[in-house]
Amino acid sequence: MPTLTWIGKDKVVNHHHDVPYRVLEHKYGFRAEDDGDRTPTESGNKIIHGDNLEALKSLLPEYEGRVKCIYIDPPYNTGNEKWVYNDNVNDPKIKKWLGEVVGKQGEDLSRHDKWLCMMYPRLKLLHKLLAEDGAIFISIDDNELANLKLLCDEIFGVNNFIDIFSWVKTETPANLSYKTKKSIEYIVCYQKNRNDIKFQGLEKESKSSNGLMNQTNTLKELIFPENLVDTGLADGIYTAGSYGTDSYDITLLDDVEVKNGIFTTPIRLLGKFKWSQSNLDKEIANETRISIRTKAFSPSYEKASYEPEVPWNMINRSFGVDTNEVASTILTTIFGKKVFDFPKPATLISYLINFVCSPDDIILDSFAGSGTTAHAVLNLNKKDKGNRKFILVEMEDYAESITAERVRRVMQGYGEGKNAVAGTGGAFDYYELGERMFDEEQNLNENIDEEKIREYIYYTETKQHLERERSDVSKYLLDTYNATGYYFYYERDRLTTLSIDTLHIVTERAEQYVIYADTCTVPPQVLTAQNITFKKNPRDIKRF
Repeated sequence: MPTLTWIGKDKVVNHHHDVPYRVLEHKYGFRAEDDGDRTPTESGNKIIHGDNLEALKSLLPEYEGRVKCIYIDPPYNTGNEKWVYNDNVNDPKIKKWLGEVVGKQGEDLSRHDKWLCMMYPRLKLLHKLLAEDGAIFISIDDNELANLKLLCDEIFGVNNFIDIFSWVKTETPANLSYKTKKSIEYIVCYQKNRNDIKFQGLEKESKSSNGLMNQTNTLKELIFPENLVDTGLADGIYTAGSYGTDSYDITLLDDVEVKNGIFTTPIRLLGKFKWSQSNLDKEIANETRISIRTKAFSPSYEKASYEPEVPWNMINRSFGVDTNEVASTILTTIFGKKVFDFPKPATLISYLINFVCSPDDIILDSFAGSGTTAHAVLNLNKKDKGNRKFILVEMEDYAESITAERVRRVMQGYGEGKNAVAGTGGAFDYYELGERMFDEEQNLNENIDEEKIREYIYYTETKQHLERERSDVSKYLLDTYNATGYYFYYERDRLTTLSIDTLHIVTERAEQYVIYADTCTVPPQVLTAQNITFKKNPRDIKRF
């Protein structure tokens, strides 16, 4: 497999481990039905303002391995410095980060080196967040397509590559090039672990003309049950013999009877059929309608419902997906003016989400831009009454004024007159990146809410989200997982000592125990006998 190298790679390959863990600080909740209530909504929908590398790290305790679909629209790195949103490798925040992480090497970085340094640790964290059967979709153009493919081969695995979708972004390409008119952008797709489950494209429509004959198939016999096959033939007896058409030979093996538009007797046919007997029986069980309309005795079928088609790798209006021009018009309608360049259409992201997602899945966008991904999720939920959740991360200062504001307006309704669009309803919570879990001396930051510390420790031990609520009886218990009881013996205003006298903090029996405290005076032999592993605060709290 080709290996991608660039200046600064050695500094960023493991940088996601060094990213400081920050808690998410809740700023307000929003409810479409009551925009005056700013308390936490518990909706599961999140909009986070802050550096997306740190934000992704902060999401791990709750969401590692739980996100079914990731869509991102990262910088395209076109070299056009005036195109701020899609070329923010030169954003001051990114420049500062590169200087801190890559060091003096950063002075020699090309724009491609910068882009790769920026993307690598973010993709590593996205990989952790993705569910085992989840998929990631990454919008890109030809400036970094080749590099992105190799980058994702390394992080997600070459065997988990699905496809590069071509999206027709415009039907009126600019006449700026002397060589070609660019109308296509790309969407690179990988799964966490490639499986045999089909991607779901557009739903097929039933057609009564679906014939069961196929000239290239071998001859086989099919038996159709009595009182099931409808027909346009007149009532009466039809004798066994050769039927069919110029294209298809069909043999009726037994006499049959028609009465009131139904074959009242079983039908045995010999011909070059698409289906086996088991396929036919399965379709009949699924309420597929079978017809033999004419004296040719050529059967056809009409399914009660069709599974969606596997999607094409070309995406255009024929699949209900809009262009950039339509997306810009919709966004202008939402705000009453132009607020954002080159937004993606919600129909594009809805189409991609449906490839892999059920109505209860989580969708993440860590380059949220104008908030199109949330718009797509809300539209889907409105359409099928689903309960999909969105998580948006946006580092730029417009996270509140554009990203969150768009979501508010979509939930409540927007536009006027003939352009008015009814609201989807819904709620979300808005967050900023809060303080670091550990201070510069690597001590626990005591400004952080204790519940956040407990969630962090439980995650580092189990890779699970702490769901159990704290109780007065089991004040120090985090939870029990895989027969191990996890305890965090911590008091903000005093040192805690695990001793013979304080072992009563263990309130629930387990096969073994992990107990965090400031000090321990229990003899080692007692710890061993009781299957207790002592870990010291904060020294033994894992950094990830």
